[in-house]
Amino acid sequence: MKNVLELFNFLGAKHNRVPISLFVLLCVNILLASGVQAATPIQLSRTASYAIAALGLVTLSLCVYLFVVIFQPERF
Repeated sequence: MKNVLELFNFLGAKHNRVPISLFVLLCVNILLASGVQAATPIQLSRTASYAIAALGLVTLSLCVYLFVVIFQPERF
């Protein structure tokens, strides 16, 4: 039980947020890519599906970042 608590403390540390965030985004991209591939009426390659899903994630991330910067400029 103590090891599990140490693991959660390690994952919650500030210096580990970027790698964990990237890992979560890559996992979401895998889920989105299969949805993109299934939703398109034409045949897309797997690489194109991943690229479209990654482009959507980057666009959404930039929108959220700019929204925060506009409405909370004192943080930056």
